[in-house]
Amino acid sequence: MVKKIDPVKIAVIGGSGISEISGIENVKDFEIDTPFGKPSAPITIGTVDDVRVAFLPRHGKGHTILPSEINVRANIYALKSIGVEQIIALTAVGSLQDKIKPKDFVIPEQIFDRTKNRVNTFFGNGIVAHISFADPFCNDLRDIVHKAVTELGIEHHFSNTTYVCIEGPQFSTRAESKVNRANGFSVVGMTAIPEAKLAREAEICYANISLVTDYDVLKIGEEVDVEKVLEVMDANANTCKKLIKNLIPKMAQRELKCGCQHALKDAVQSAPETVTKAPAYEALSLFLDKYFKK
Repeated sequence: MVKKIDPVKIAVIGGSGISEISGIENVKDFEIDTPFGKPSAPITIGTVDDVRVAFLPRHGKGHTILPSEINVRANIYALKSIGVEQIIALTAVGSLQDKIKPKDFVIPEQIFDRTKNRVNTFFGNGIVAHISFADPFCNDLRDIVHKAVTELGIEHHFSNTTYVCIEGPQFSTRAESKVNRANGFSVVGMTAIPEAKLAREAEICYANISLVTDYDVLKIGEEVDVEKVLEVMDANANTCKKLIKNLIPKMAQRELKCGCQHALKDAVQSAPETVTKAPAYEALSLFLDKYFKK
């Protein structure tokens, strides 16, 4: 499915306002097909400070794909197929807490799923797997992000932070926003689910950087709208480009010791003799061969 692509171990998934990586050199786009269809866009591969990195805009080039329309399975599968081991996911979000201001960055520790209509697993069709998802983001990778934002002096929030993912594409009602705030959630967005779940199933380290654009609809007269979001988004994008340039070399030097790389080791519940015969196995062999093809 993937031809003549040397392995790329680091990827950045761009969200609203982040359609490219600044400073990427030796750029080439690759069309990749997967058993789950095509990803949101061709994958751009290049180098940042001599480190090979892949970039994928989750909403497509020109921002043409709604949050609920994103083929997340194809996106994650395509990145896995070229050798990606670590993903930084950038997302635009609204703040649910006064202390988290527009233009702040949040490195979520937890996630709460309020989506309704999304396929959130690679499994099924003869293979049952239950991954551990208690800690939905790779904490080792989060620590590296935290170090980078601190070095750059970016206003950020790291500990006790929760991203609540809503279906969208509409922004929240006031009632929904008040409930999310009362539950102690930090930010609200539309794209971290099922991305985080599928990255874990694919045994890829995944961390989210949430770029705050607004206060959702909590403040009268300051309700979120597209015009306000776009204005703040430009500032966030410029800061984020500096962060990515600082972050990529740190990720390249990291030794992978976390459990993300072995998330499927004890997760498959189907009887071993049935797994390789299941209709799903051909598509999932990319993930499962190391456990079932001896």
